[in-house]
Amino acid sequence: MDVCAKARVQQLFPVGCRVKLLEMDDPFPPPIGTLGTVYGHDDLASVLVHWDNGSGLSVVYGVDRIVKVD
Repeated sequence: MDVCAKARVQQLFPVGCRVKLLEMDDPFPPPIGTLGTVYGHDDLASVLVHWDNGSGLSVVYGVDRIVKVD
């Protein structure tokens, strides 16, 4: 993953922000609409999220979709 993508993801979804899941390409994703808190980013520009339902699945940049919530 290029450095620009990682920087963009970090800017869009900073650590501590709340997000809502819109779409996840995984056999057992959290339900659509699940809220969570961003706790980090990895070298592939994935967003690391602690989902409110207890899931720890990461959001894959360019594949899965989340939105920042207030």
